[in-house]
Amino acid sequence: MNKNNLESTIKLALYYKSLGDKTFEQLSDKDINLQPNDDSNSIAIIVKHIRGNMLSRWTNFLTEDGEKPWRERDGEFENTIKDKADMLRLWNEGWDCFLDMLNTLTANDLSKIVYIRNEGHSVYEAISRQMAHYPYHIGQIVYVAKMLKSEQWKSLTIPKNKSNAYNHGKFNQEKSKKHFTDNI
Repeated sequence: MNKNNLESTIKLALYYKSLGDKTFEQLSDKDINLQPNDDSNSIAIIVKHIRGNMLSRWTNFLTEDGEKPWRERDGEFENTIKDKADMLRLWNEGWDCFLDMLNTLTANDLSKIVYIRNEGHSVYEAISRQMAHYPYHIGQIVYVAKMLKSEQWKSLTIPKNKSNAYNHGKFNQEKSKKHFTDNI
């Protein structure tokens, strides 16, 4: 991984955060706490888990194991979130920790080894691991929200049956080199 790849990764992380943000705008306090059964997670619980993972992995990322002794992962799956405002505070706290660390990494840091549960990872591997984990959960959040909102759902990407119009607009532009999130 080089500094350009890291910048692209940061843009991608911001894109996935924005999908969560745009989803939460469409949800109520009741929506975020819907839990169909004891074995499923509400949107609020998923957010609580993402936040716990982010704080553990990205606090003192280069100097401490990514699974902190103070993390209580099992507790992340207990619903203690009171309302959407509380959930958004946790969501932003996790993302701030993650993005702040990514933005402080230098080119020299990218070749270092970090540990998660005593298993060594290159910085690139550790970032890639989490960049698979967070979108996995954000996809769950979006999927549940789409089911909850049904016809009231506002698409976050290309709306259903609008691909041809979207592509037409794209192909009527000059070719350019940019990140796909630059105009979002």
